[in-house]
Amino acid sequence: MSDLKTKENDASVEDFLAAVEDDARRQDCLALQSMMERITQKPAKMWGASMVGFGSYHYTYKSGRSGDWFVTGFSPRKRDLTLYIMPGFENYGVLMEILGKFKVGKSCLYLKRLSDVDLDVLETLISQSVEDMQAMYDCS
Repeated sequence: MSDLKTKENDASVEDFLAAVEDDARRQDCLALQSMMERITQKPAKMWGASMVGFGSYHYTYKSGRSGDWFVTGFSPRKRDLTLYIMPGFENYGVLMEILGKFKVGKSCLYLKRLSDVDLDVLETLISQSVEDMQAMYDCS
């Protein structure tokens, strides 16, 4: 079994975000950092070279594979701002209906910009997902 390549590291979140070329994207990232730190009560940490995560939990799959991952986080990808909502979206239908303009993957919320969504709804979504993760896992 191979180790997960993306791990928490000591790289500077501030330097990473300062290097985001698009000013609007950079400002959105700083707003997300502040929001996620407030929600999780955890500092931002780099995970791999391009993800900013908050808190962590240990998981073990039925296959026996296990690892550590962040409770919530984001990444300023080239096309979209990607937010990681680790429980997925199945339990958040009402919030998703009123959130605004977005796309989703299994646990990824893709936004062009924060101004495309209702920030209060986004904060509620992130808060509920963090609470759900804390109920499922021993989160640090």
